[in-house]
Amino acid sequence: MALRYPMAVGLNKGHKVTKNVSKPRHSRRHGRLTKHTKFMRDIIRVVCGFARYERQAMELLKVSKDKRALKFIKKWVGMHIRQEEERGAEQRAGGHEESGRQEGLTPSLPL
Repeated sequence: MALRYPMAVGLNKGHKVTKNVSKPRHSRRHGRLTKHTKFMRDIIRVVCGFARYERQAMELLKVSKDKRALKFIKKWVGMHIRQEEERGAEQRAGGHEESGRQEGLTPSLPL
């Protein structure tokens, strides 16, 4: 890895060193989204559609009531971080439920 600064600065300014980069631990990937999990969630979303509170939040976002939608989602989801994720998902989804079926963009389900 390259030096942080072109010249030695700070407390240890007399001794230039490069950082020893170690491989990230396997435990650090806990909670990361895999291809299989993403695929399964997409299938479930196509089959089941959106929950009632998700549809209502999307309606609020359509009429530019962002703050109200955030408060509404917070009531259902709880944590602030989860509500931010949920609102982002709602904004990305937008009209996904209807348009995906019309255009034939739904994933093919094995029978």
